[in-house]
Amino acid sequence: MNQFDVAIVSFLNSFARRSHAFDTLMSVVESNYLIKGGVVTALLWWVWFQSDDQQDERRGAVLSGVIACIAAIVAGRTLALTLPFRERPLRNLAFQFRTPYGVDEHTLIHWSSFPSDHAALFFALATSIFFVSRRAGILAYVHALFVVCFTRIYLGFHYPTDILAGALLGIGIASLFNTITIRKTIAKPTLRWLHGHPASFYASFFLLTSQISVMFDPLRQLGRVAIVAVKAALKH
Repeated sequence: MNQFDVAIVSFLNSFARRSHAFDTLMSVVESNYLIKGGVVTALLWWVWFQSDDQQDERRGAVLSGVIACIAAIVAGRTLALTLPFRERPLRNLAFQFRTPYGVDEHTLIHWSSFPSDHAALFFALATSIFFVSRRAGILAYVHALFVVCFTRIYLGFHYPTDILAGALLGIGIASLFNTITIRKTIAKPTLRWLHGHPASFYASFFLLTSQISVMFDPLRQLGRVAIVAVKAALKH
């Protein structure tokens, strides 16, 4: 561990197990999808339905931002699987971490902590919203930093550098997808779909944004089941 991580994690960890209520609050905030993903997804829908003469351009930016969020979480998980494994603070034997009340020491076992896919996703989402509305984007950044990322450091799920790397990854991908060429490439056929078949578009858009709000966990579960099924079939 570097001194930057040690200093911050040690400071925050000094408050662990001082208050059962505070530790429980941190656990609830971190695990509750309504607080973690629902709020910021609602911001996304809010900027989508703002009505003015730039509506199509703004919606094009939102659509490219949604695709950027998918790319960010895929990139985050890919890096976590390919880079050298990094144990999470709560299980790092070199760090005498005091586990907050309510935290299962076996959570996220065998999952590398670097980079944070949570930070990648929510900072990509905040950046995408910021490109459309600075006011809503600032709220999304504050939410990503304090609601999503702070709680994960406090609970021992991530080091600050995990968060920093994930945040930079998410911001970079969202900025790339907001370039005029990529944004228009995504927006043109999608907006044509919206104007031609709004019912099917909004049904699909709702499902996609609902998955963002829950960190794509249902899809991950289906993916794991599919992998197990394929492996079992190959054995026979």
